[in-house]
Amino acid sequence: MTIASIQLTSGPNIQANLLEVSRYLKDISKTNVKMVVLPENFALMPENDQEFIEHAEIEGSGPLQDFLSQCSEKYKLWIIAGTIPLKTNQSSKVSSTTLVYNDSGDVVCRYDKIHLFDVQLPNSNESYAESKVFKPGKEIKVIQTPIGIIGLSICYDLRFPELYRLQHDHGVEIMVLPAAFTHQTGKVHWETLVKARAIENLCYVVTACQGGYHISGRQTYGNSMIVNPWGQVLSRIDSGSGFIEADVNLKQLHSIREKFPVLSHINLIGKK
Repeated sequence: MTIASIQLTSGPNIQANLLEVSRYLKDISKTNVKMVVLPENFALMPENDQEFIEHAEIEGSGPLQDFLSQCSEKYKLWIIAGTIPLKTNQSSKVSSTTLVYNDSGDVVCRYDKIHLFDVQLPNSNESYAESKVFKPGKEIKVIQTPIGIIGLSICYDLRFPELYRLQHDHGVEIMVLPAAFTHQTGKVHWETLVKARAIENLCYVVTACQGGYHISGRQTYGNSMIVNPWGQVLSRIDSGSGFIEADVNLKQLHSIREKFPVLSHINLIGKK
């Protein structure tokens, strides 16, 4: 089975962003791809984070969700829909949510970003405080799909290997990560972290990123990658917009796990 990843440099104009996504989905639908991953904030990369609250939708209703449902059905693709803002029980906060659509246009899974990016970057005036706008999720999500068992995560989650270990309790085979990694941290940490998650978990890792300069002044790192369980980069796009694709070979994945059974050696410390 083949999976694709779209990279964007989104801005505050939602309609322009969706038009670009639709164009890529149309192109991808002409290939053998069965599933597409969109970046974090694919529909809205605002100048001010308060815009997330202004454009937040109720789960199950709204123009962003309508767009995703229509596209998945029209192009006969499973879509892992990056992140969109959904309303919560707090009027001042939204969730940063990944929705998974099957190729009939139905939502089959929801994941709310657990780890929120509240940091001051070293040797820089650049800082982020996602918790001022976003309410963190509390549940890991793993889902059975036509291309394999997929575990969901978002951007800053990448730095927390414990989350991915928990996904193994549910048989995860492919770890998916929409992201908008900062350029400063991306150039030193991104590839190392992505490969580490693939290698230590013997999983495919599929990332879909923002990559370039945004109207807000923010610069994101890009480098969307599809990495196999041995840590090899199967496909990559450095900066700007576009899409990549790669085959997922689950037979090979399980062969590696059988011959190199590192996962069965977890948690031996302290055991007699």
